[in-house]
Amino acid sequence: MNHIELFSGCGGLSLGLEQSGFELTMANELSPMAAESFAYNFFNENLEELADKGETAQHTLWLNSNFSELKPRLRENPFTFPAYGIDANSDIPNDGLDLKGKLVVGSIVELNRLLDSDENLVAQLRTSFGSQRGLDLVSGGPPCQSFSMAGLRQMDNEKNTLPWEFAKFVQHTQPKIAMLENVTGILRAFKDAEGNSFHAWYEVAKVFASIGYVPLCLHINARLAGIAQNRPRFIMMAVRFDHYENIAQEFEVGSANDQLFTPSLKFYQLVRELGESLPFGHLDYFDATKPIHSKLFEESFLSNLANGETVTVQDALDDLKQTHPSEPSNFINTLNSTFEALPRRNSLSNHEFRKNGEVVQRRFRLYQVLQAIGERPITQAVFTVLKGNETKLSDDVWNICRQHKYLQVDGELCAFDSKQEFIEYLRAHPTKKQTQKALVADAPAPAALSIPDDACHYDEHELRVLTVREMARIQSFPDDFVFRSKVTTGGKMRRFEVPQYTQVGNAVPPLLGLRLGQCLSRLLT
Repeated sequence: MNHIELFSGCGGLSLGLEQSGFELTMANELSPMAAESFAYNFFNENLEELADKGETAQHTLWLNSNFSELKPRLRENPFTFPAYGIDANSDIPNDGLDLKGKLVVGSIVELNRLLDSDENLVAQLRTSFGSQRGLDLVSGGPPCQSFSMAGLRQMDNEKNTLPWEFAKFVQHTQPKIAMLENVTGILRAFKDAEGNSFHAWYEVAKVFASIGYVPLCLHINARLAGIAQNRPRFIMMAVRFDHYENIAQEFEVGSANDQLFTPSLKFYQLVRELGESLPFGHLDYFDATKPIHSKLFEESFLSNLANGETVTVQDALDDLKQTHPSEPSNFINTLNSTFEALPRRNSLSNHEFRKNGEVVQRRFRLYQVLQAIGERPITQAVFTVLKGNETKLSDDVWNICRQHKYLQVDGELCAFDSKQEFIEYLRAHPTKKQTQKALVADAPAPAALSIPDDACHYDEHELRVLTVREMARIQSFPDDFVFRSKVTTGGKMRRFEVPQYTQVGNAVPPLLGLRLGQCLSRLLT
């Protein structure tokens, strides 16, 4: 089987699809920083080293750039890329066949413009560069900040157009299946200035139906597929109608597969008949986390998205501790042996510990205690003091907090003797952070993990933020996968830089990519 990867990032989804039997036909990514990691792991191409030598990349091509040399390209703001077709610095070869197996760095908008003007390249992509199978899959996760419930949720954000650009690329290339991944915030309606609801996922499904695809919409969670993170996701699997007719012949009437696709087929027919005028309410999504739908997942081609064993943070991280590390868990041993196609590395990469000051370490210990207590009213009461909004605590809160040990100035873990002493301790450790918390050892990690400040370690002897490697373990990246470019960034640079922590946080977990690939292969074979 073969696939084209859009919005490829550092390559989490591509890695999983590769392990499930897909060969990469071509990839596209906007960020040069994420592309650096992709090239290193999939092509064994060290872009930084090539740039230092003044050499050019063989497998990583720029659609267009402000620079002719590789070195400045690696830190180029991708939102300043020139439009394709003007007199700039493009690596795109005249013969479309030369793009086979390559990573194209540039905007999907400009890539679609290239396809608009190059019938030969379109033909090459449709046939997967001459494969008798044709093109099996176009997959990818458009940037999702504007859909995220943790983000601004701006209905008119220009990033909201990217799922439509994804559909335009699919219309050009006509794969048997298109798979779109996004945050579950896309399932929640936007409100326009007049208060009208806009359901982005539904409108995207309508677009795919209008170009000849039967869309199956899913709400899944990576933890159900055996990943150590509570990571809900929206998945749309859109099957080209003629391919759907072929595979639907194998569905027994009333079977789980039949029940999954029957509403999608009716929706497809309505869109083909009524077009854009079809109002919201004629398609629903199937939710793997709900008992009403879980049996359909378990008994259908989607079973691998719902039958994974629960994996905890401790399973993923305990052998990486500085103090009293354990032996690697069965999960880690299996994870590292699963992704065998990666080059074997001689040492563990991306596991450099960040320095946290003594005050921050004491605050981290406080977060650990609050997670251990696990009561939201207690956490809220403590944070009102930490934020300087209150100077008192109720006896009820104190009676629970007094049972735990806190990191003292002398470095010892001790309980407090009096409520006032504890209050003074809190006031000496102020913070304005709203979301930072400690991980829970015996549970999957929370969904929001993309920057160092999102979480601290669960072990009382590890009062620190996670390393890039630890973040990657939670996301199910094997240890042989190396993240390149800057480790982190800040300020205005966050608007366009995608450093290592962000690459991990934005990625599709490779194990989830593997499970998705296994599901898709059943629809293709």
